[in-house]
Amino acid sequence: MSDLNSSKSLSMKIKMPHTLVLMFGLMVFALLLTWLVPSGQFDTTINEHGQEVVVPGTFETAEEKEYLTPFALLTVVPRALADAQAIIFFVLIIGGAIKVIRDTGAIDALLGKLITKYSKRPATLIFMMMFAFAAGSATIGIAEEYIPFAIILVSLCVALRLDAITAIGALVAGYGIGYGVAFMNPFTLVIAQEVAGLQPLSGYEFRVAISLPFLLIGFHHVWSYAKKIQLNPAASLMHGIEWENDPGETEYPEMTTRRLWVLIVTGLALAGLVFGIAMYDWYLIELGAMFVGLTIVVGIIGGMGANKTATEFGKGAAELTATAILIGFARAIALLMEDGEVLHTVVNAVSAPLSAFGAEFAAIGMLFIQSILNFFIPSGSGQAFVSMPLMAPVGDLVGVSRQIAVLAFQFGDGLMNMIVPTNPVLMGILGLAGIPYTKWFRFILPLILKLLVLASITLVIAVWIGYS
Repeated sequence: MSDLNSSKSLSMKIKMPHTLVLMFGLMVFALLLTWLVPSGQFDTTINEHGQEVVVPGTFETAEEKEYLTPFALLTVVPRALADAQAIIFFVLIIGGAIKVIRDTGAIDALLGKLITKYSKRPATLIFMMMFAFAAGSATIGIAEEYIPFAIILVSLCVALRLDAITAIGALVAGYGIGYGVAFMNPFTLVIAQEVAGLQPLSGYEFRVAISLPFLLIGFHHVWSYAKKIQLNPAASLMHGIEWENDPGETEYPEMTTRRLWVLIVTGLALAGLVFGIAMYDWYLIELGAMFVGLTIVVGIIGGMGANKTATEFGKGAAELTATAILIGFARAIALLMEDGEVLHTVVNAVSAPLSAFGAEFAAIGMLFIQSILNFFIPSGSGQAFVSMPLMAPVGDLVGVSRQIAVLAFQFGDGLMNMIVPTNPVLMGILGLAGIPYTKWFRFILPLILKLLVLASITLVIAVWIGYS
């Protein structure tokens, strides 16, 4: 208990600033760069995929430099919001659709059914939970929606002579791996590909192929720990720490026919997205239209009625308003650097060490840059807008395809979500489960290291096979 109290005391002393504050700080830093860094430009060309790419070896420093005023920090925000409007509105539509789906109880009923069915087979239960959480994150970008399940999962695992870390390990590892290898996550993958000038969801076959190895490593780590707890409860990292949030008996929503049909039409819609993109080159407008249509159908099947469907859709969109604004602030960083003509200067500086040892080393270097950046920008969509304007052209220079640059971003964002204390979803889950961050760090660090090694190997393979 003293460990938990000391952790709470430490968290009270070290209070991380709001993500928007961090973003504004990066905007100030970008403005300072425009004053301190020489302006410069690469020649650009259009490649065979229709993307505007920089031409290696053509960087030239500008003879004259125009300095931005501090007022640019204010005017760039509305400009950036307008510039990123397609992504912003897409995110709001996604938020509304997911809220309507969740309000039917279908998602909760599905996870509750899995938990109940496999409660006597803990290994199978843990794998199924991780698979379900990873699938939700990899497809429709579920994250915050998992927080309420923390108490349910801990109660179940404690009843099975396991501990809170086993339960949250399955949840967070599944969620983090899902984001890391996402093949159609609208909040990270689609945004990063849009910024990089790639077709949304392109290259999904490779990401699907690597999903299982990542998930198996995550499962092995969690289940190895769980087996030790079953054999010796004193081996638990939570030994001696009381859990104050035990809700007693927990009831799950019933899997009714309505809820089953909601899950079926949602799955069909997701499959339709992949088909439309592959066969008809759908983009953000068509993807958004599909989710609007899904919302209407789910509202009808769920018996919600027009008014309730509209109300819940509005609530879901409103919940992602902060994310939408964050996207605008993140875009503002790149706009400031573009206005000051230092974006290509930074790209040239970053590409030099990355290109010194070949494309394979450059891809791994991108992974570690993204991993470090995730500490300061825990928002996946925000990190995409901050980093991809830099990493995409860096990839052009060092022989790393933009698809691989996006994959490096996914790994750095998704995997590090499991450990960085600036991630509000992680800290919310740990808080409900009563797990001190120091205990969680000891549990998750070895898994993060394993996954980063696998991610590095995967990036090297992607370079070798010409993944694009």
